[in-house]
Amino acid sequence: MMNWFLFPPQTNEVQFDEKWSFVGKKDKNCDPFDPNDEKYGDNWDHMAFDPEHRLVISVIPGKRTAENIHKLIEDFIKRTRGKLMRLITTDKYMPYKEAIRIGYGRLVNPERTGKRGRPKKPYWEVPSGLIYAIVKKTLSRGRISKVETELVFGTEEGLKRALKRSKVSKKVNTSFIERQNGTDRNRNSRKIRKSLSFSKEPEEHEAMTFFCLYSYNFCWPIRTLQIQDVQGGHSIKRTPAMAAGLTDHVWTIEEWIRFPAVQLC
Repeated sequence: MMNWFLFPPQTNEVQFDEKWSFVGKKDKNCDPFDPNDEKYGDNWDHMAFDPEHRLVISVIPGKRTAENIHKLIEDFIKRTRGKLMRLITTDKYMPYKEAIRIGYGRLVNPERTGKRGRPKKPYWEVPSGLIYAIVKKTLSRGRISKVETELVFGTEEGLKRALKRSKVSKKVNTSFIERQNGTDRNRNSRKIRKSLSFSKEPEEHEAMTFFCLYSYNFCWPIRTLQIQDVQGGHSIKRTPAMAAGLTDHVWTIEEWIRFPAVQLC
């Protein structure tokens, strides 16, 4: 059964990324002057992934825009009930910084000093415990030639503590969500880069995106998540949802489809 009393998931760190695909036709074949082509072309899965439990937490399909990045961060924070993550990691896509600042920060309105001049503008202040780092990859002839990391929010000492406490990461990376991107392309043929199986309509594309990514959480046992049964002496297979404390068994696809959907406030 679903353990609602354990909601939200036991997530401690998160990796954000965007995965490319397309609907109907690629951007280069879309007519910018044709209103009907607005819903076709490049389509990205903006995704939040828990690397410790291999859990897909949030997915926002659509154009690669700052607006969708803000939606992703907002949705992730809602699903994790505002819990401050031990470590947040993304690629170098710029909109993440502002979205994370607004999502976790508080708006500060400076008091007027009474002195001449313009008053200070309101600004977003992030929590002192927020640790956010980015991975910057340099490409040369289509291959990664250099990988650098940069700490955006937090202190170096705080980052070291976060990595020491992490069960999976010894250094700043986006490897786990990138690996999940490959898994999803294998499970959903609409996401294969060169294929005739691409989605023809956005509604179908979004439906299959949610179906494949969220059923993965409950119906797909992960080899690296299995644990040993001390009493029975055998291995127990676990899905990401089991590892994150959301359920106690591997679901069948039928069970997952038939489970009533509810809106958690």
